Amino acid sequence: MGIPRYDGYIFDLDGTIYLGEILLPGAAELLATLRSEGRRVAFLSNNPTKTREQYVAKLRGLGLVAELGEVVNSSYVMVQWLLEHAPGATLFVCGEAPLIGELEAAGFRFSERAGEIEIVVASFDRTFVYHKLQVAFDAIRAGARLVATNPDRFCPVPGGGEPDAAAIIAAIEACTNTRCEVNVGKPSPIMARTVSAMLQLPSERCLMVGDRLMTDIAMGAGAGMATALVLTGDSRRADLATAPARPTYVIEGLLELLG
Repeated sequence: MGIPRYDGYIFDLDGTIYLGEILLPGAAELLATLRSEGRRVAFLSNNPTKTREQYVAKLRGLGLVAELGEVVNSSYVMVQWLLEHAPGATLFVCGEAPLIGELEAAGFRFSERAGEIEIVVASFDRTFVYHKLQVAFDAIRAGARLVATNPDRFCPVPGGGEPDAAAIIAAIEACTNTRCEVNVGKPSPIMARTVSAMLQLPSERCLMVGDRLMTDIAMGAGAGMATALVLTGDSRRADLATAPARPTYVIEGLLELLG
């Protein structure tokens, strides 16, 4: 029996649509077919080191149709969450320039003074140094809250991976003896609600497609979406035995979604 069609399709990016700078097999044909049928499409990423505009440019550079209103990443969700729950807060960010720029554009101010910082934002940060850890340590001991963009342990790259936000979060938690209060990236229901609102569809009419059991599949399942694990990235078939959330479908490549 083939995989049925859904009204909305949510695609993880790295490891699902592309790997590094390489478009994965079947991605272009699948997306073109879904669009021709009038299905709604969204792209979802936990990576906060690119803006949504940069993701659109990358997808278009790979020959795909993509619009800004179809892309959600963890930095965008973080900005929206802060605007709702901590408008005007003074921040210290352990993160890279794209995230900081988005927060600045949304009107947030920044400080390295412990008494002024209200929220420490932990993120994927390849510029992380001891000074940043010290500022975060002092701020949290002075009463600041700790939140994060995404829980990923590593970011897959061709030939390996890069330590991701989980390493930054763990360093801050270890020295402050505290816990991250909110993590807005997959598998958070915060991100699931954001992308469902963007698609303007209820969760049960959407299919979440991704390569990671712990983030993509866990988020979709938790939100009541059907899920498809594609074996082109992080997770392997053997990982299913210990996965906390089982995918609705397991596929070797994206074209299997067309039946």
